[in-house]
Amino acid sequence: MQSTDHSRHSQSAARSHDTSLFIALELSKSTWLIAASPPGSDRISKFQVAAGDASMLLSLFTRLKTQAERHCREPVKIVSIYEAGLDGFWVHRLLEANDVESHVVDAASIAVDRRCRRAKTDRIDVEKLLRTLMGWARGERRICSMVRPPSPAEEDERRLTRERGTLVTERVRHVNRIKGLLATQGILSFEPMLKNRRKRLEELRRWDGQPLPLRLKTELLRELDRLELVISQLAALEKERDRALQAARAASEEMAQRHTRPASSGKAGTHLLRLRGIGPEFASVLSLEAFYRSFGNRREIAAYSGLTPSPWKSGGIDVEQGISKAGNSRLRKTMIQLAWLWLRHQPGSALSRWFHLRTGDRRGKIRRITIVAVARKLLVALWRYVTQGLVPEGAELKA
Repeated sequence: MQSTDHSRHSQSAARSHDTSLFIALELSKSTWLIAASPPGSDRISKFQVAAGDASMLLSLFTRLKTQAERHCREPVKIVSIYEAGLDGFWVHRLLEANDVESHVVDAASIAVDRRCRRAKTDRIDVEKLLRTLMGWARGERRICSMVRPPSPAEEDERRLTRERGTLVTERVRHVNRIKGLLATQGILSFEPMLKNRRKRLEELRRWDGQPLPLRLKTELLRELDRLELVISQLAALEKERDRALQAARAASEEMAQRHTRPASSGKAGTHLLRLRGIGPEFASVLSLEAFYRSFGNRREIAAYSGLTPSPWKSGGIDVEQGISKAGNSRLRKTMIQLAWLWLRHQPGSALSRWFHLRTGDRRGKIRRITIVAVARKLLVALWRYVTQGLVPEGAELKA
């Protein structure tokens, strides 16, 4: 008991001159659980507020800060943390606007108990979140991965490419639904994406030569209505995306004439469009999902995409687990797609030659593994091209 009390006293003494009030927020749809650790104390207090009640949250922060300053008799800084999730970044911006040092953490990066049956409640989670924040504040940068929140303008610009991804998924779902319904009648050759789809639907016959059942045909027509709505929305969105790229290109040229520095995302998009094999969609995704922010080295940009290898080495065990998949999933998916297109449109580049040298005439798994390495190397090469103007070795520019 004496040793325990002594350790507690030592921990309190170590933080006696600390003037930071650490607060963790466990956000849910109904209530928000808040855990606070005042300076100079090991005690953790917990509070609840209704989800989304900003005024109640700020008043609680003000009350806790006042109590801490009364105890310390000097100004106290509030440092908060919450997990990136459903609420996005509005809570972070609210706190930052009210002089709170806010951090948003990647929930998957927080270490958890590895026992088979791990207890999990909101109270346990918020305490773990609070301890993670305090470790981060002590300088333990590997204790978790903090998210770098985008600005409201950057977040709004991303909606073009992200909404397009959602619409493409919906389009595929409607096409598959129509084909599936017709397959039940022995019809396998109908293509819903053709412009004469409605005319061809009227001409369709079942396996026995009879016309389609009335209710099935009505359902197919409703599916076509939804499909055409998605197609029209996609076309409008892509026009808006192209206009944004043209505006960014014009702004970049104007900035170059004035010898001023253009916005990073606009500059990245216009630079990427000059490379053969990169169109408006890839340029938009790369500029808005990756090159809007700065990276210190090639390892950071590769880790952000989740394309870095994750080895498992212990004693005599040496196993490669594949890529980490811990970064931006949209960027990772785009880079895999772009890597295949790069081989087709940039066959003379150093990366394409490296791929063919490693794979040769082999098919299957070796090609899928190697294309991931190409995607990682290509992302680093494009980052250097955007930031330093270094054209990827052997790459061709558009005429």
